[in-house]
Amino acid sequence: KNKIMEKDVLNFSDLVTYTGLSKSYLYKLTSQGILPHSKPFGKMLFFDKKEIDTFLMSNHNTPPNKTASKAAAFVHLKNAGAR
Repeated sequence: KNKIMEKDVLNFSDLVTYTGLSKSYLYKLTSQGILPHSKPFGKMLFFDKKEIDTFLMSNHNTPPNKTASKAAAFVHLKNAGAR
């Protein structure tokens, strides 16, 4: 697993280990064109680890308590600027 962390480009087996997702689910994501990948030799799949990280974090949700504090700070700044 440590060797995978040092790589910039992952093969399919590396990706399964890196993400912890099942092979079938990852095949589904790649076949539907949802997961960014490369097929330079026609069959073998390769994945840029940075793109995978971006994909995995693409639907990031802020916890409710952080959302409330951000909203309160925004309103405070907006009100301070209106004075």
